[in-house]
Amino acid sequence: MEENVSNDPVVAIVGVTGAVGAEFIATMDKCGFRVSKLKALASARSAGKTISFRGKDVVIEELTERAFDGVDIALFSAGSGISKQYAPIAAKAGAVVVDNSSAFRMDPNVPLVIPEINAKRIRDHKGIIANPNCAAITALVPLWPIHQNNRIKRLIISTYQAASGAGAAAMDELVESTRANLNGQVYTPKVMPHPYAFNLFNHNTAIDPETGYNDEETKVIKETHKIFEDDKIAIGVTCVRVPVLRAHCEAITFECEKPISEDQVRTIMAQAPGVRVVDDRANNYFPMPIDASGQDNVLVGRIRKDFSDPSGHSISMFVAADQLLKGAALNAVQIAELLLGL
Repeated sequence: MEENVSNDPVVAIVGVTGAVGAEFIATMDKCGFRVSKLKALASARSAGKTISFRGKDVVIEELTERAFDGVDIALFSAGSGISKQYAPIAAKAGAVVVDNSSAFRMDPNVPLVIPEINAKRIRDHKGIIANPNCAAITALVPLWPIHQNNRIKRLIISTYQAASGAGAAAMDELVESTRANLNGQVYTPKVMPHPYAFNLFNHNTAIDPETGYNDEETKVIKETHKIFEDDKIAIGVTCVRVPVLRAHCEAITFECEKPISEDQVRTIMAQAPGVRVVDDRANNYFPMPIDASGQDNVLVGRIRKDFSDPSGHSISMFVAADQLLKGAALNAVQIAELLLGL
């Protein structure tokens, strides 16, 4: 391997041909992330193909145990199986891994980081840093500044999750099945468990037969507790897959320890990092996937009292965020940027 003569890092992307892999590249470009050399890693079937990075073609290499020699930062988005196998190898080779899968999120020795919330945890890494679940990130970025102001003791979340969370193949299936449906053709699902066009269904992760919760819901609960460092928050979650390409939405009701008003929440949200308020009652204009797609910020609106709680401790709101950006690639690149500053 060529010697790295600059102070800029050698960056490897694992899963470079996937939806999040493509966003890693676009986000690094947009953020002006410093890179001396990019290693594009994927499965053997993609090896030899090229991707474009800053005006140059980069040849995709096969992911192997030797692929991380000389790598400083490795961004992983190829599923938990690949992460479990190769992330420890990358860390042993001297790279710091930022992993987008669920493989290490609940490992007590691995920081689970949203930079707007717990950037200080990056210093605790032992070679691997976990990127949180996209539905958790979407909720927690706006909830954290509220929690700091007035502790949240209870959360009820319903998600409306886009195809991108299940990968590029699911996005293709949504487009293809919609086209077929409009043309009066029968489309047999290949990626999703149910017809996707003009339909919504329980999130396509396994259901725990004991609790009735799917894996996505369990992730949101456990990751909220870990990131907020507060296991006592009571959380109920319902995760649903909807026919939207790349932006997740969530209806959130939170109960605080002390009374809280709409105006207090709007003031907090207006100053919150990574948040943009979209809350226009007069024109019935609130966060939508079409507006969140391609945007870095979490959109927050529909801020209103929860009438089911006459004590005045609860607020309901609606949020939207690009699953491929803040829900995945952007959050990971933000972590990588902070690593460079250590």
